[in-house]
Amino acid sequence: MFNINYSKKPKIFLITFLIILGLIFGFIFYGDRVKNLEFVSKTTSTIITNPLESTASEEPVCETSDSVEYMYYEDKSATWEKNNKFGLYIYAERKDYFEIAQKLVNSNGGDWGYVLIPYNVKDRDADKWGRVFDQVNNKHLIPVIQLWDVDLEDYKKQTKEAAEFLNEFVWPIKYRYISVYNEMNDAKFWYGKVDPKEYAKVLNYTIDSFKEQNGNFFIMNGAFNVSAETNSSHLDSFEYMRLMNEEIPGIFEKLDGWASHPYPQPNFSGNPYSYGRWGVRAYSDELAYLKNSLGLQKELPVFITETGWAHAEGKDYNSGFLPADTVADLYKIAFEEIWLKDFRVRAIMPFTIRYDAPFDHFSWINEDNIPYKQYDVVKDIKKTKGEPPKLVTKSVGYNNCE
Repeated sequence: MFNINYSKKPKIFLITFLIILGLIFGFIFYGDRVKNLEFVSKTTSTIITNPLESTASEEPVCETSDSVEYMYYEDKSATWEKNNKFGLYIYAERKDYFEIAQKLVNSNGGDWGYVLIPYNVKDRDADKWGRVFDQVNNKHLIPVIQLWDVDLEDYKKQTKEAAEFLNEFVWPIKYRYISVYNEMNDAKFWYGKVDPKEYAKVLNYTIDSFKEQNGNFFIMNGAFNVSAETNSSHLDSFEYMRLMNEEIPGIFEKLDGWASHPYPQPNFSGNPYSYGRWGVRAYSDELAYLKNSLGLQKELPVFITETGWAHAEGKDYNSGFLPADTVADLYKIAFEEIWLKDFRVRAIMPFTIRYDAPFDHFSWINEDNIPYKQYDVVKDIKKTKGEPPKLVTKSVGYNNCE
């Protein structure tokens, strides 16, 4: 027992009591701490030596106990050398489409192919888009997000919120590809009117808003209907571009890449070897116009966000289109002899994995998920194992012993 005079030595009593109390709680805490370290060791596969098991003559031994995971993107330019150009146009709502696309674009030696995915700028379904980004990460697919359905009277608010929303997700590579709407020189895709000056303002604001959220957003125009002539519902795309640049001088210098729809015309049945705005290399004419007529200084990489031949087979047979076997042969020519050999082309995403009639004639699979011949033919083409600036996860151990 402690012989303490409570009336004369209150300070000594208080100090002694606190020391005893500290020893008791210290032992309890230390025991729990060691037990927690042992649990961490099971989850991190590290070795823990319990210092309480040391003998009196031995010094306690501690080793690295905990580890922290961290993620970063590899540091490469937007035009990395080993690039798998193959891609496909798919939809966020169908989980099975990601698997079908992966088996096509990453086949025969390929890795890190592309998928174009439309995104409604008013969509805030975090669960759905969380699943989308899980899929593209797990399946090594590079997403190109195509914006659609903005309300023009509220485009600033919707654009800003869309940029914030898309920035929340973990993207599979460093660059976050965004194509700003679709074929705006066709009235049916721009609210029943053709208004290049209005679109220029929307595009300009969209670039600024997304870049403000994250400098790795890689912004492209909405691709034009490059083969359309001016009439009551269309405006020639070059005239459209001229008027855009007149409204916002230098608007095309703000782009990171060029989105293009080089369809094989006429009637989506054209010769793959043809040149000009009706052929599968119409992007060449677009780039030439940007440089020679609008003074563009940048060399914009090309992303083909739609293209393709229509096949006669579908819900109803359409003899105005080519047979599926012929279409498959034409795709093989276009890939092997034109697109893959053109250093300017970064990705080719044909329209579309599947669509209801009457656009089912562009589908790569039918309503039962059975591929048309073009799927198998393109699947068999030799591909590149892409090496983009992908997301890397690593862990670092740290010492948690005393």
